[in-house]
Amino acid sequence: MKYKLIISCVFPPEPTVSGQVMYDVATELAQKGQVVVISPKPTRPQNFKFDTSVQLDKNFRHIITDSFTSPKMSLFGRYKESVSFGRWCEDYISKNHQDIEMVYMNSWPLFSQEAVIRASKKYNLPCVTIIQDIYPESLTNKLTFGKSLIHSLLLRKDKYILKNSDKVLCISDNMKSYLAKTRELPLSHFEVIVNWQNEDSFIEYRNSNSAGKQSGSPFTFMYLGNNGPVAGVEFLIASFAKAAIPNSRLLIAGSGSKTEDCKDLAKKLNASNVEFITVPEGKVPHTQDLADVMLLPVKKNGAYSSIPSKLPAYMFSAKPIIGSLDVDSDTAKAIISANAGLVVQPENEQVLIEAMQKVAAWTEEERAIKGENGFRYAMDHFSKSGNLRKITEILLNLERK
Repeated sequence: MKYKLIISCVFPPEPTVSGQVMYDVATELAQKGQVVVISPKPTRPQNFKFDTSVQLDKNFRHIITDSFTSPKMSLFGRYKESVSFGRWCEDYISKNHQDIEMVYMNSWPLFSQEAVIRASKKYNLPCVTIIQDIYPESLTNKLTFGKSLIHSLLLRKDKYILKNSDKVLCISDNMKSYLAKTRELPLSHFEVIVNWQNEDSFIEYRNSNSAGKQSGSPFTFMYLGNNGPVAGVEFLIASFAKAAIPNSRLLIAGSGSKTEDCKDLAKKLNASNVEFITVPEGKVPHTQDLADVMLLPVKKNGAYSSIPSKLPAYMFSAKPIIGSLDVDSDTAKAIISANAGLVVQPENEQVLIEAMQKVAAWTEEERAIKGENGFRYAMDHFSKSGNLRKITEILLNLERK
C-alpha cells in the first residue's frame, strides 16, 4: 500500500516546536492513510537530556536514520550533517519510490533539501517543502569574507529547491513576500502556515486552577527557550541587571550551548537575582506560570523571516510580553495587534531597561489584561486546531491533483 513520506530534521522527543508540528501532521495524516516518518537521532538542543522512557503515541511508522549529526554550532559540522541526512533520505526514496505517493519535507538547509528534491523530481513524486528560515541569507549575513560569492552559489541551490517543490510553506507573511520576490516565483507557489503550539496543554493547565507563582515571590521576568548563540540571553541579563528593579528576578528557563557563558556573566555582574532553571518535559505551561512578564529578544534583522515559536507559547500562558526585536516584523505586529505587551528596538539596552521598568510598574490588573489579549490572539492565529486543518488540506489537495 502506498504511503506519504514525511522527512523531518527534528522530531519528538526533541522539544522543538517544528518537530512537534511534524508529529502533529504525521498523526493527522495517518488517520487518512499510511504514513512513514524519517528523522535523525534526537540531538536538539545541545546538551538536552532526552527521556527515552517516554514512548510516543504513534499511528505511523517512524524510521530513525544513522546519519551524521552536529548539535554543536559549527559550519563544517552543520554542512556534514545536512549532506549526510540528505544522502540517507535520497537513498531511501530511490529504493522505495514505487510505494511513496508524496513527500513532505522539513529538512536541514540547503544540501539535504536539495537531495530530497532531486530524488522526488527523478521519480515524479509530489513534494511539499516547509521553510523554517531563509537560506542562504541566514548564513551569509554572518560572514565577514567571501560573502557575495558564497551567497551567489548557495542561492542557486535554494532557487532549485523552491522552484521544484510543488508547494512551499512559509511561517510568516514577510517570508512569503521575500522568497517570492528574490526567488522569482509567483506568490501562489507559497502558503503561510505558522508554527503552531498545541493549545490543549495550556488550556488544561489554565483550567486546573493550579497556581505556579507563589504569593510574595519577587516580580519575575522570564526567558524560556533554547539558550544558543542567536538567542541574545546575555543581552537580557545585562539589561536586567542595570534596570535594578526592586524585589525582582530574571528566570532563564531551558538549556543550550550558551548557558554556562550566561551563568558566568550573571556572576560577573553580581546579579544574584538571575536564576537558571530547567523545563521538565511537558511542563512549559507550569514553568511559564512562574512569570509576571515574558521576554522575547531577537537580534537585529533576525525577526523578519519568521515568527519565533516562543511567541505563541508565551501568549497561550496569558502573560504580557516585552519584545526586543525589529519593530516592523511580523512578530512585532502580532504583539502590537494583540495589545499583549511592549515592543522595543532590538539590541538597544536603554529602551529595554525602560520597558522592564515600565511593565514592573503596571498593576496586576493591567498585566492580566495584556496577557488575556495575547491568549485570545493566539487562539485565533497560532492554535494547533486551525493550522493543522489548513496544512492537511494543502497536502491532501496536492495528492488528489
